[in-house]
Amino acid sequence: MGIMDNLGDLAKQHEDRIEQGIEQVGNTIDDKTGGKYAGQVDQAQNFANEQLDKLTGADQQPPQQQ
Repeated sequence: MGIMDNLGDLAKQHEDRIEQGIEQVGNTIDDKTGGKYAGQVDQAQNFANEQLDKLTGADQQPPQQQ
């Protein structure tokens, strides 16, 4: 088991808290900058959530049953 497997397991266990953290950081940046960079912050949040999904395997769809 490699380090990425360990990180993936930890991320799966705490996915909700990580997502909340991403959201809170973005909100804090928006507050501190008066929303001046809201578009860029939203892009960064989306990117971070996509990477989290890749790490946890949430981006993979289960195979369809016939």
